[in-house]
Amino acid sequence: MPAGHSNRRLAAILASDVVGYSRLMGADEEGALLALKRFREAIFDPRVASHNGRIVKLMGDGALVEFSSVVDAVECALDVQNAVAARTIAPGEQAIRLRIGVNLGDVIIDGDDIYGDGVNVAARLEPLADPGGVCISGIVHEGVGNRIDSAFEDYGQVNVKNIERPISIWKWRPGEAPAPGSVPRAPSREPGKAPSIAVLPFDNMSRDPAQDYFCDGITEDIITDLAKVAGLVVIARNSTFAYKGKKLDMREVARELDVRYLLEGSIRHAANRVRVTAQLIDAANGAHLWAERYDRDLTDIFAVQDDVTKQIVGALKVTLSPAEKAALAKPDAVNVEAHDCYIRGRELLLATKKTRETFGQSVDMFKKAIELDPGYAQAYAGLSWAYVLSYNNGWTDDPDRALDEAKRYANLAVEKGPREPLAHFACALAYGFSRDAQRATDEANTALALSPNFAPAHNTLGTIELYSGRPLAAIPHIERAIRLDPVLYPQLLHFLGAAYLLAGKYETAAAIFKQRVSLVPETDLTRSLLASTLGHLGEFAEARRVWSELKAINPDYSFRGHIGRLPFRNVEGPRLIREGLTKAEIEID
Repeated sequence: MPAGHSNRRLAAILASDVVGYSRLMGADEEGALLALKRFREAIFDPRVASHNGRIVKLMGDGALVEFSSVVDAVECALDVQNAVAARTIAPGEQAIRLRIGVNLGDVIIDGDDIYGDGVNVAARLEPLADPGGVCISGIVHEGVGNRIDSAFEDYGQVNVKNIERPISIWKWRPGEAPAPGSVPRAPSREPGKAPSIAVLPFDNMSRDPAQDYFCDGITEDIITDLAKVAGLVVIARNSTFAYKGKKLDMREVARELDVRYLLEGSIRHAANRVRVTAQLIDAANGAHLWAERYDRDLTDIFAVQDDVTKQIVGALKVTLSPAEKAALAKPDAVNVEAHDCYIRGRELLLATKKTRETFGQSVDMFKKAIELDPGYAQAYAGLSWAYVLSYNNGWTDDPDRALDEAKRYANLAVEKGPREPLAHFACALAYGFSRDAQRATDEANTALALSPNFAPAHNTLGTIELYSGRPLAAIPHIERAIRLDPVLYPQLLHFLGAAYLLAGKYETAAAIFKQRVSLVPETDLTRSLLASTLGHLGEFAEARRVWSELKAINPDYSFRGHIGRLPFRNVEGPRLIREGLTKAEIEID
């Protein structure tokens, strides 16, 4: 998570240990060390990487690994154990077998290390696994649901050292049949298939703060282009711009954003000339994989962006599909003045403090861009997005008209640029707020087909699924949005918790809501859903305590007003939330 955020987070933790390692060392110390080294290089480390895990530390024959997704953690554990079972051992080589435990819980971050109950429970689960097997906590089993294709057996509750409450445990052993009715999943990605990259804000070298918008706009354009490449994991602008103006330790930035590669650079813009420098860094060793300086006329800035994108893709050895090559190609004639107006409007929309005044300024910029280039799809999409924000933030005296304008400009954006991801995203937003879930879903899916790393589209699709009565389908999209835009982690936890609540996964929902409250202590909306979740869990006194906190934060909180603003397509969601509060004997309007 970017610097400045809480040093606590919710994480899935995998703890592993080699079965009978002391015996192996006693029989042949050198052979055991060599076998463990080969095992980690050939099986363990590549599979952790391919499932988006981070090896926190290696402890002799043990390992501690952190995942942002509980599904990734369990799939990694199963992938490792199945690979071990299928591995052919060379003559004279010692066989390595593991026990693995997986838990989901709150962790404390201390540099590269992690601590806390989430870690402690995972360490206690590991020795409970069978040799070659996996032992997971009840909250992990609830969290993955039917999203994996292996069966776990319920082993009831156990008491473990230094943990106050009994823990529900579930076990998987090699050779277990898939769970009945489980959802088939695509095979795990091959190790290294999706390099991860963050584009840091380019420095403004023009000695003119008024040129910040231009430097930020170029950075955003490069991120937008890279996000269209399915073979990359590209961190969103929100998260990389959290580092703007800060003295950076590249290794620390890469660790916080969970990426291997970083792009940094600078821009000097004067009159009609622009100088761009860029360098691609491998954060694992600090090596510069590629660097270039461009001195061009301002009208050539799009060619510079294209070349930077292509050089990065080439340096990371990513193969582009014909569709991706077409998507990355800029139109032959792009009006530079129109683009300048567009990026000015976009900066106003993306500003940390957005107001009714900045909304009006952004509308003016987008409309000026359209006057200069009537076929400019992104400018129409920007206008649509602005009107959605006006509707959602109450910046208009006529909300219905604002929503109508949002839909009108979104449709124009799609008409002008049918392959422009932002146009389809704008449609998804506008029609989502209009409660046209099918159109919104179709548009969000189209945006993601055109730009697989488009974090806002993942989150939008997740919330559409959530309010359409498909909470389990929402979870992977919200988790993906968190991966691509970690600075929004505190915000997106609310929707992730809501998905688990509406899916009836109350233990997991409670853990997520508690994490959200710890990160955003003033939240009233999350406390409302947490109180409902605790009611469903039978923790009535705790539910009432949380509700008291909510009323202290917002004495005017209205459950009816809160739920009434949400675009639920049926009554089942609100009914379930209300039912949890009723169980806890909480009076609501």
